[in-house]
Amino acid sequence: MKTPRQSRSSLVTLAGAVAATLSLVACQQSQPPATAPSAAESKAAAAAKDVFVVFEGPWVIVPDPKDANSVLLLAPKTKAHRDLYVTASNNSALAAGTYDFSVPGRTGSATGAFDESILRAKIDPKNVQRVLDDKSVSRYAIRLPKPDAYLPASRHRSRVSATYPPEPATEKEYATGVSLRYSVSSLNGFSLAGAPDSGAFNPFLLQVETPTIRFVIDPAHEPDPADKCNTHSRQSFHDAATLLALNLYVDFPESPSSCHDTDPQKARATKAEGPVGGFERMVGSLEQDLGDTKDASLAPIGAERVATFALRGAKTLVRHLTAALYLFGRPSGVCYAPIIAADGS
Repeated sequence: MKTPRQSRSSLVTLAGAVAATLSLVACQQSQPPATAPSAAESKAAAAAKDVFVVFEGPWVIVPDPKDANSVLLLAPKTKAHRDLYVTASNNSALAAGTYDFSVPGRTGSATGAFDESILRAKIDPKNVQRVLDDKSVSRYAIRLPKPDAYLPASRHRSRVSATYPPEPATEKEYATGVSLRYSVSSLNGFSLAGAPDSGAFNPFLLQVETPTIRFVIDPAHEPDPADKCNTHSRQSFHDAATLLALNLYVDFPESPSSCHDTDPQKARATKAEGPVGGFERMVGSLEQDLGDTKDASLAPIGAERVATFALRGAKTLVRHLTAALYLFGRPSGVCYAPIIAADGS
């Protein structure tokens, strides 16, 4: 049997528990509810896609001197390379000039963070403006919105410095191709407009069915397998550095030291003729061997006229074959020159 004192103690304990429960409920009700994402925000997050705009060739990344929200990719147009082309599911060749690339439905931060494998250098904005303004300098200029990030599309180990030959301490895996990443809400609406230095260019709408768009400058010819010096890559890096007045040199650890004697980055009185020049000379020699035949209507009837027609047909075949080789059969090589990016771009 409980005493009155025990009953009163139980009642006090029960009353305390009830008070504590009521206090906890009141506290929870006083706190603001957690904000749930809106339907629009959830839909946008689900629809976001990453698109990669890849640049391959002797490119330099620089800030746009007239638009802080844009970036420029500049490249020299040289005989050592084919013409620039842009490709997605469709493609278009581009002549030397300046072009504007549009990115629809941006959803990313546009912070433009650089991967550490991309070579950085100090580039004078005046030299950027000079390249843009001077049409006598054959070059490509592509203007794009600042991306979410700059990533390596390919890498190769090399050495780069302002002294020649570059110091071994500078050796690392540098980006030889760069990929600009954009977060977008749709793959529709990517387009290219602009003005070549001569002629006209109709705005080009890219069909982006897989999330990669490429701007490519291929080498004009297959590198000589016997060339252990990566001569084409040295020349490409030199051309890109010269375009922006940069005192930079590249070297490759796999190349023998004797490559320094014939390096195109060093001043030389004469330059050896490349494979393309040799190809042209071969075709010219072949045409010369076929002879400059007279018009068949002036040739005498008989075997000589038949021979004349045969020679003319052979020369025509050579010309058509030459065109076919230049347009379709000239193989591309590999360029190991590092992409250059301006500090602060």
